[in-house]
Amino acid sequence: MKLVAVTACPTGIAHTYMAAESLEKAAKKLGHAIRVETQGAMGIENALSDDDVEGADAVLLAAGIPVRGRERFEGKRVVEVSVQEAIRNAEKILSGLAG
Repeated sequence: MKLVAVTACPTGIAHTYMAAESLEKAAKKLGHAIRVETQGAMGIENALSDDDVEGADAVLLAAGIPVRGRERFEGKRVVEVSVQEAIRNAEKILSGLAG
């Protein structure tokens, strides 16, 4: 399964990147491809390309703040969770997307 994700938290420091790392590790373990964009204190990093979004089977938004550029996911299956949920239960979340 091909997934794209955006992680973002109010301060945009630790939790944004912890969530991204958790999602990437879980995807690898489950055999999924994932690209994760972070929206934090440093701005947008690892921005998703139009091709990334187009080719994705699902979109995961792990955020505690409004995600910038959300309109690019129109027409896609979008699942929203908290940043903390993505950190604690990434494997469970990704398994649910695939099922």
